[in-house]
Amino acid sequence: MVTDQQPRTAAEEPARRRPLLHFAERSVLGLLVVVALGLGFGALLLLVRSHWGPLDRLDHGVADALNRLVAPHPPVVGALEFVARLGGRPIMMWLVTIAVVALLIRKRIRLAVYLVVTGIGALLLDPSLKALVARVRPVVEDPVAHAPGNSFPSGHALGSMIVYGALLLVFLPAVSARHRKWFVTVMAVIVLAIGLTRIALGVHYASDVLAGWFLGAAWLGVTAYAFRVWRREIGRPEVPLENGLEPEASADVRPGLPGESLLPHPWAGAMEIVVGWVLTFGLLYALGWTLTDHMPSWLQSFDDGVPRWLQGFRTPGWDDFSYAWSKAGDTHAILIVSLVFCPIALAVWRHWRMVLYVVLAMFGELTLFLCTAAAVGRPRPPVEQLDGKLPTSSFPSGHIAATMCLYAAIAVLLVPRLRAYWWRWIFVVLAVVMPLGVAVSRMYRGMHHPTDVLGAALLTAGWLTVLYFSIRPNADVRRDA
Repeated sequence: MVTDQQPRTAAEEPARRRPLLHFAERSVLGLLVVVALGLGFGALLLLVRSHWGPLDRLDHGVADALNRLVAPHPPVVGALEFVARLGGRPIMMWLVTIAVVALLIRKRIRLAVYLVVTGIGALLLDPSLKALVARVRPVVEDPVAHAPGNSFPSGHALGSMIVYGALLLVFLPAVSARHRKWFVTVMAVIVLAIGLTRIALGVHYASDVLAGWFLGAAWLGVTAYAFRVWRREIGRPEVPLENGLEPEASADVRPGLPGESLLPHPWAGAMEIVVGWVLTFGLLYALGWTLTDHMPSWLQSFDDGVPRWLQGFRTPGWDDFSYAWSKAGDTHAILIVSLVFCPIALAVWRHWRMVLYVVLAMFGELTLFLCTAAAVGRPRPPVEQLDGKLPTSSFPSGHIAATMCLYAAIAVLLVPRLRAYWWRWIFVVLAVVMPLGVAVSRMYRGMHHPTDVLGAALLTAGWLTVLYFSIRPNADVRRDA
């Protein structure tokens, strides 16, 4: 029988075995690292449980020294709290959820499962170990921050190590080889900064944070190894961990399309946006100045009469309902919707211009509203104002303008892209109903005149038009048609 397979020479045999030896070396080294991290956490756990004197003195000394250094400077405290929020549960759950949804959209099921399993581990390890150890949080001379629950280990340090580490391993293939060191460095700095802020704010001892890092890194190593075993079972080749968990997914974990320009003509487009902002502000100021200082008496009667008329419908139930609906236009609600829409839109259509359109729409709305309100200084309606005295003036309505800009921008982007007719109508209806509900609620609560709503509409129409022709966010739709 004739065969094409030639016997290997003695020189070829070492070359054939070299990849296997490299894999074995990496596996042993990784195992040793995970064991060392686990032992480090175990040692800290025993020392904390036994109240070992030198460690207690070190922890209390560091906590007191940092408290004396930080407490007299409120801006420093504010900066530390901002960094610490990056390791808080809301932000990390948002990061994992958005990443999982994006991976499912891109049909990378294994990576999505990896993030879910790894994240669940972070959620379970933190409270269970805190309940087991039951270590009281630091007591410092001048408390600047407070946190519920026990102290050991630090949930922020543990969670940030796991979540940011898992995201690093998943999305590393999307980063070019020359930029990977920077990506890893940025992630490491974020995790390090989050842990240090918890010590500086006086809500954790140094050993709490160190234990959180040790345990988080160990759990990350275990789940990464389990994923590598999963790859072997389905016949995928072994790859170094520095290439990410699944290098084959580089195109699918990349957020946008490679080489896409954010603006058709960057310098000209940027100048168009700046000039458009100035012109929109000029129109708003002219309208606001006219309404404030030169409004006809009949229009003034109508403008004040609508809030007075709506005031006659006030009941405790309607007060609560109007409060809830007006909250749909406040900063937190607008930010949440934007932070959900932009990553999902990017995962589905892969065009950064869509994200830029929404981001600039909201940033421009905020700056136009603040500048116009400060320049016009229009008084609020002469009725009882259920939301109390606000620092901004009445014209234009920031709540209504933000709601209009957000939902109108989403409709502009999605209507030409959605094939199902009824899906298009959902976003058209949202673009009408949401601002209308916020507008009625704000006037019912005595916060705005009808002409303030007109100002919000002018802001939305002018600013979104400027952005549409400068960014051209739907150019890909016309190109594919």
